[in-house]
Amino acid sequence: MKITLDLLHMLDAIDRHGSFSAAAVALHRVPSALSHAIAKLESDLDLQLFIREGRRATLNDAGRALLEDGRHLLRAADELERRVQRIATGWEAELRIAVDMIIPVERLYPMIKRFYAAGHSTRIRLMNEALGGSWDALATGRADLVIGAAGDMPARSGIMSRLLGHAQLIFAIAPNHPLARHSGPIPNNELRQHRAVVIADTSRELSARTIGLLDGQDTLRVPDMRAKASAQIAGLGVGHLPHWLADPEIEAGRLVEMKLSETRQAMPCHIAWRSRQVGNALKWFLDELAKIEQISALTAKL
Repeated sequence: MKITLDLLHMLDAIDRHGSFSAAAVALHRVPSALSHAIAKLESDLDLQLFIREGRRATLNDAGRALLEDGRHLLRAADELERRVQRIATGWEAELRIAVDMIIPVERLYPMIKRFYAAGHSTRIRLMNEALGGSWDALATGRADLVIGAAGDMPARSGIMSRLLGHAQLIFAIAPNHPLARHSGPIPNNELRQHRAVVIADTSRELSARTIGLLDGQDTLRVPDMRAKASAQIAGLGVGHLPHWLADPEIEAGRLVEMKLSETRQAMPCHIAWRSRQVGNALKWFLDELAKIEQISALTAKL
């Protein structure tokens, strides 16, 4: 067989990281081995898969078609391994938990510590997602459980959810930002003239989402919630922040809270999981996340 799962993993990594060298780092391989493997695949198939421009490598139409179908095979193979493990022991070899960036990941640590203390051997992998990326992580199979998924659940089968709580975000800006001199609630026509600091949606296949962004408004995209707060403190733009980030900065005088003429409603946050893959580790976390004190610990000052 000319196309193997290992080669598909390589194609996926090159596509996601943009170059052979970056993909090699992610896969813990030397770049020359990666280049040789892809060159041999292209030779075996008698076609080119990439458009190479300097260090950049971009899939051409043939390569894109191969990878898109190949990703279905990678997910199927991964699910097969995980299913066999669950059948054999009842416990997952690994549980992948995606945490929406609106929730500080360290709030999960006491719960994970209790999981380890109970003697469970399932490996835990934590990842951060933003906006629609939390739902996308479930839909594409890269997460088994999502904590804090924002907004409405997409129309996908095999996903279940329940409400975790609501996040009432604060509109906060640097005290030296031009809008800080505005008296009274800020109307949209004024807000639109100022750059918004936004977190990039981490979706890979589902449509990307935005929250609170006005048509025509300039944006500065940052990688995570703490970077967003730092950018707003630096006066690079405006935006909403959760209480756990905004309150200390407002108290310290590095941010000021401003009112908008159109107040944003509290944002619902959910716990969601893949209902076809409920092993013992996932059941353990779902039971923990149903407890009132655990919910309070996760959603405090969102």
